[in-house]
Amino acid sequence: MKKIKYAIEMGGGNTCIYVKGEGLALKEPTLIAAEPSEEGYRVIAMGNDAKKLVGKTKENVEIFTPIASGDHSNFEYSVVLLKHFLSKVGFRPFEDNAIFIVPCGLTPHEKENILNVCEAVNLGYVALVPSVICSCVGAGRNVDSSKVNMVVDIGGTGTEIGVINISSIIKGATLGIGGKNMDASIVNFLAYSQEFVIGLSTAETLKNDVGSLYANDTLNMEVTGVDARTKTPCQKIEFSSDLMRAIEPFYSEIVRAIDTTINTLPPEIVADIVNNKILIVGGASKIQGLEDYFRKHLNYPIEFAQDVDNVTILGAGKLLSDPQLLEGILKKL
Repeated sequence: MKKIKYAIEMGGGNTCIYVKGEGLALKEPTLIAAEPSEEGYRVIAMGNDAKKLVGKTKENVEIFTPIASGDHSNFEYSVVLLKHFLSKVGFRPFEDNAIFIVPCGLTPHEKENILNVCEAVNLGYVALVPSVICSCVGAGRNVDSSKVNMVVDIGGTGTEIGVINISSIIKGATLGIGGKNMDASIVNFLAYSQEFVIGLSTAETLKNDVGSLYANDTLNMEVTGVDARTKTPCQKIEFSSDLMRAIEPFYSEIVRAIDTTINTLPPEIVADIVNNKILIVGGASKIQGLEDYFRKHLNYPIEFAQDVDNVTILGAGKLLSDPQLLEGILKKL
């Protein structure tokens, strides 16, 4: 087994890099800001610096993530962004090896895209490890057991559902539902229902601070936006009970996907899932009231990871320190 120094998670929301012996060394938004130039587009900011520019740039500046649901089809910008992040953690080209965390439902072509990105940034050996397996490890679960684990990872641009047995994924699904979809839904909801225009950054703040799945929640927040009729700035108080109309349909769809996945499994596997509880991870699982929402709409017990934001990358970090477990996982992928 080759010595592996890094664990890399390039999600649609954030990119995390774990360094063996050091811990979580980098966590920044997976964002690029670029503007048109004679050669095409010129990158003007990346990561944290790009996020600071959201909603505050010229109209011709585009701020985007080069990754959609784990697919690195936007090759050029994925390479630029990963090189930028690796330069911050002491990376040695051609020498350092890495675990690269990936969604469980990638096609062979999508996996090839990721490996091509890794080759272009001059990584050495690269092992692709599904995120749901890393999440299980990070939560302290035994992925090498014959007892089945089920993981639901609600991330920035997608939701992963994985059923794991003896270090293998026996059932997996990827939904194009994540926190960024909810932000866009809040923007659209306020524009149509109140003729009140806000940006995605404001919508994200609203979601994180007062978003709730409790219908009678009284959380509220004053935000600044633009009156669509007069085109003038204004302030409004937004209530979580209103925002729920924009975000609840996404969680309802996740519930349906969990039910559909479990309904296709044999009774013995379902029994294990009930005994072990469904593990919930991912940044978009922090919404107020989600635990009660799942308990009300799912017929299966659930358990939230202690650190839903970082459990996946921390699990990959544990694999760096357990080459035997990592090798066993890689043999079964």
